[in-house]
This record gives sequence, structure tokens and C-alpha cells, in this order.
Amino acid sequence: MRKPFEPQLRLGQIPIEDIEFDPQCRDEITQLLVCLQAIFGLPEIRSQVLGILERLIPGNLKNGRPGMDLWKILVLGTLKLNCDWDFDKLANIANNHIELRMMMFHTPDDRYRYALRTVAQNIKLFTPEILDEINRVVVGFGHNLCGMGPDDSLFGSADSMPVETDVHFPTDISLLFDAISKIITLVPGVGRKGWRKWRRLIDKARKLWRDAQNKKKRGAKDKKKREKINELIIRAHIEYIAFARKIVARACETLAADSGDDILASLAAEQIWDFIGHANRQIDQIERRVVNGEKIPHAEKVFSIFEGHTEWISKGKAGVPQQLGLNVRIVRDQHGFILHHRVMENETDGKIAVPIVRETIERFPQFSGCSFDRGFHTPDNQKILSEILDRLVLPKKGKPAPAESTPEFKERRKKHSAVESSLSALKNHGLERCRDHGIDGFRRHVALAVLARNIQIVGNLLLQEKRKREKRAA
Repeated sequence: MRKPFEPQLRLGQIPIEDIEFDPQCRDEITQLLVCLQAIFGLPEIRSQVLGILERLIPGNLKNGRPGMDLWKILVLGTLKLNCDWDFDKLANIANNHIELRMMMFHTPDDRYRYALRTVAQNIKLFTPEILDEINRVVVGFGHNLCGMGPDDSLFGSADSMPVETDVHFPTDISLLFDAISKIITLVPGVGRKGWRKWRRLIDKARKLWRDAQNKKKRGAKDKKKREKINELIIRAHIEYIAFARKIVARACETLAADSGDDILASLAAEQIWDFIGHANRQIDQIERRVVNGEKIPHAEKVFSIFEGHTEWISKGKAGVPQQLGLNVRIVRDQHGFILHHRVMENETDGKIAVPIVRETIERFPQFSGCSFDRGFHTPDNQKILSEILDRLVLPKKGKPAPAESTPEFKERRKKHSAVESSLSALKNHGLERCRDHGIDGFRRHVALAVLARNIQIVGNLLLQEKRKREKRAA
């Protein structure tokens, strides 16, 4: 059973609207809490936000033992991404930060403590769709603070940034060790016969992996020495994949035996079959690359067996030869708010331009113009976006077109670089590396970071207004 919040104040509890924050403080925690205080203090906006949050509660969980209030989940979730904390840090701050605890309806002498698992499991209830709807409400609130009227138009800038997944650098032999070690670890849960010394099997797999890893090609000038080194490399890899084949064969024999009606054993068997598929793929690729001298096509490569959505990103930037993760595209308006974002899975800039503009217009109908860099340009994008948008800044590749020499085009193109500040802010506030698991966790992490950033911007605007009022009063 969950409630949006507890409306009945307790003895000694300070109403959220009466919590005092230092207007001179520029800390990110204060900026976020000030915005949340303003949202809670406005009944119309509060009802919209809490109405969206109520969709976190499944229909069959309306009753039962009390769970964390929805308002507390929103406060902790946005604070985690805004400050780029892990769950351990978040739980510690939630138990010791006075102003934060008052925002979650605790009295100064309340000794209630949040468990780490409680905090983590509740924040994971968020979905990207719910966070996107809350983001629209927050951005609308921010536009009102900026003095934007209902007939005023929005002009945006679109750009992307890579967000890394929590994976190690992938080599075919390291990915094979990941698969083999998981098979050896999980098989005893299905059948223990023949797997009593599973720890020794992992140690042996690690030794063979390291032997293959350390047999690197050296710059020997003598032809015979080079041939001998190549023979050692091939032999080490053959021993490694031979051991891996034995493990896969033994695992298949264990899975073929009747495991009964044990649900846990069935779930473990499903996982093992997945890892067996990964192991067979890596064995095949190692044999083709090392033994047969074949070059593996990029499309056949996998960069993580745990985070299968991970992509190899090479943007050609100095000092960053490659990154492992996914590109995230954002659309920023002239006020600094992030109107929309999209996680790009096997998508390029040219394919994403039209869909992201249409999705932004669905969320904000007053969105009438957008600027892009050259990477978005294709003849079809130029034509379609010109029909959708009143003002389009999309430079062509190669020789500039005559329309790109107009003063308005040049001015808009110069202002396009402002989107880099939003990308840097997201990167510094939790969106440099995603430690959540799976593609669903990745999307949730990105959506929560965008929402937290917009809340912080609104909080900063409110603090600026308060500082101005105090200055005028003085």
C-alpha cells in the first residue's frame, strides 16, 4: 500500500512550504530541493505530478503493508542523479541531511532510517514514460517562471552525447571467460554431479585466459622468431578454447538431465543456455581470428555479454578513441530546459533527426524551430524538417548553400553551441556512466537525469528571484 504523501502533520513536523533555504547557497542539493518545495506548494502542479506518480502503483497492490510514499521516491530519485551519487551515498544522506529529511516529512528528532535496499528498490520503480510526463510538467512550470506566454514559440538545439555502460573493455578472450565463469557458477544450481570443484575450474579458465592474453606479438625482426611467437600465440588460444568447449559440453549434459519441477533450477537453466550461446559464439570467433587468420566483421561482434545493448562508439575526438555505451540525443530550448531526449539504439544522426523533432512537437506544440550540426544533414531530412518547422538551421555538408549566408541563419548557428552546456551539465550530474543493468535500467537512468537537471534549473531560477527580492528590500 502506497500513498502520495501523508497529509496529516505530526507533532514537531515543519510543513514543506515553511522550510527555509539559504538563498545565497549555490549547492545543487539546495537548488533541487527549492524547486521541489515550489512544486509541492502549488496545488495544481502538485496534483499533476502526484497523479502521474500514482501510476507507479500496480492495480493489485492498492492494499497491504505500507510502502515508501511516492513523494519521497521522487525526491530521492532526482537527488541521486542530480548529485551523481550511488545508492550507498544516497541512503547515507537521506538518513543524515536535515533539510532533505524535512522535505520527506520527518521531524528533527525522528530516528527513522532508510535501508539501502529500500531506497534502491523504490527508485527502480520509475519508468521512462512516467519520468517523461513529469518532465513536461516541470518544464512547463519553468517556462512560466521565465515569463513565456502561451503564444510564444520555442526554438531548440539538438545534439548527442555518448553515455557509457558499466562494462570492461571487450576482447574476444575476455568475453569468453565471462561466459565460461558464469556457466561454471550457475550449473551447480541445476545439478551438482561433476561440479564439486567448480572454483578450481574457474581458476583454470582464468589461467588459460591470462596465458592467451600475455602471448602478444613482439616486434622480432627475424622471420623464424616471428613464426615461433605466432605458434605460441595460436597454441595458447587453442588450449583456451579447447577447455571452454569441454565446459560447454559438460554443462549441456547437466542441463539435459531432468532437473525436476524446481523453479529456481529452471530459471538457472535458462540463464545457462544464454551463456552457452555466448560461449559458442566467442569460441567460433577466436578460432576464426587467431587460428584461421580471418578478420571478424564489426556486425558480428558483441561488446558485453551482460549489457547486450552496449555499442562501440568512435566519434574521433582527441584523447577518446572509443567509448562503450549508447548515444543519447537531447533537444534543448532557448531557456536551457531539456524538452526531450532519446536513447539511440543502432541509430545514426541522420535517421534520428525527423523522429525526435516530431516527438518534441507532440510534447510541446509551440516548438517551431531547431538547429542541428552537419551530421544530421541528408536531402530527405532537409526537405521534411523544412515542412515541419518554421525555422530550421541545418547546414549542409560540403559547400555552404546560399540560404546559409543569411544573418538569421548565421546567428542561429552560432547559438547552437549552447546545447553543449546542457550536455556537459548532464555529464557532470550523473549521465557520464550508467551503472544500472539492462536497457530498461539505461533508459530509466537517462530519463531521471534529464528530469533532475530540469528541476535543478527551475530551483536556480527561484533562488535568483529570491536573491533579487532580498537585494531590493535591503
